[in-house]
Amino acid sequence: MRLDLARLSPSALHCALAASLLSLSLSIAPPALADGKAEFKIQGGGASTLQSGRRITITRGVNLDNTDWQGENLKGVAFQQSVVRSANFERANLFTASFFDADLSNSNFKDANMAQCNLEMADLTNADLTNADLTNAYLTGAVLNGPKGALTKIENTDWTDAELRKDQRTYLCKIARGTNPKTGVDTRESLFCPDP
Repeated sequence: MRLDLARLSPSALHCALAASLLSLSLSIAPPALADGKAEFKIQGGGASTLQSGRRITITRGVNLDNTDWQGENLKGVAFQQSVVRSANFERANLFTASFFDADLSNSNFKDANMAQCNLEMADLTNADLTNADLTNAYLTGAVLNGPKGALTKIENTDWTDAELRKDQRTYLCKIARGTNPKTGVDTRESLFCPDP
């Protein structure tokens, strides 16, 4: 049976993910999902060092293009290596969510709580980050060419190796401060800001 996750409501998606996780734990032959033919995978654990040691539900490799998550509580949900282009996360609670290596291009994160989010290697090209809270977030290796909107909450954010335009970097340096609690990297240093 094939399940079209893009057509499910957020609450139905959460139920489907929980049911799938339960069936996986009861399955006698777990390698069936590893053959590359499954439409999605759900596993415990994490894809990056930021997530290691935590037991969380992961949607990996799922296509969630054009989905609407506006105002939803997605705290701790991991969209790792998923395709989530042109999705609406406006005012969503994404606290501690993980978008490790996800394609988030053209998505709307306006007024979203993205504090402590893992955006490592995520593609945020043309994403709307207006007033998104990125406090304590991890953006190592993320691509942010052309994000729309002004970020105002980036305290303790790690931007190491993030791909930014010069004007974006200059703007962020004006408001950058603090040290990321997970990586120990100074926010201004990760942006290569000049000394004040």
